[in-house]
Amino acid sequence: MPATPLNARDVTALHDSLLATAGWPGSEPAARDESLWRWIQTNHRFNCRLWAEEDLARRTQVSDSAIAANKRAIDGFNQARNDATERVDELLLSALGLVDPASARTDAPVSTAPPGSRLNSETAGSMIDRLSILALKIHAMRAQTQRHDVDAAHRQSSRDRLARLEQQRADLATCLDALLADCAAGRAHFKVYRQFKMYNDPRFNPALVSERRGA
Repeated sequence: MPATPLNARDVTALHDSLLATAGWPGSEPAARDESLWRWIQTNHRFNCRLWAEEDLARRTQVSDSAIAANKRAIDGFNQARNDATERVDELLLSALGLVDPASARTDAPVSTAPPGSRLNSETAGSMIDRLSILALKIHAMRAQTQRHDVDAAHRQSSRDRLARLEQQRADLATCLDALLADCAAGRAHFKVYRQFKMYNDPRFNPALVSERRGA
């Protein structure tokens, strides 16, 4: 049986350490490797950039063109985040022997899961993506507990929410470890699911098709 490729503790430790790194996500530290961990780090980087851009897009005292630029950046970062999530799934499934290697990067990866293996609806990559977002929420909520320009009630409310977010992350980390252990033992599997984000593809977005035709 294949070994479990990673554990959730290492994933959450990476997320937190990157958020504590000066200059992140503008400057990127070297990844632990150039395959799986590189793409976990890339996913986190684009989640961080997406988070910052979403904040900017909520401004009310800037021009419409500035918000439009934020929206275009959000679309690009979201696509990059999604691409990295799918790459993480490809690499995890390859390490677990649960996908045909020749098809792993195609639009229709072929599962090689053993008969009777339970299909998990959520992929391990999407769980890692959610852990990344939770790391961002925890980081931001912790900052709220340390503010001096708000009252004590705001800080206490933030501490309560921080505890809840930390519990959510711990629960999700436990679920990720359980899924990967079941996959390694042949009891479960997941698949690479292509998101096919049509709004970002000029071939499929009807508004962009119309623009191209001059309609």
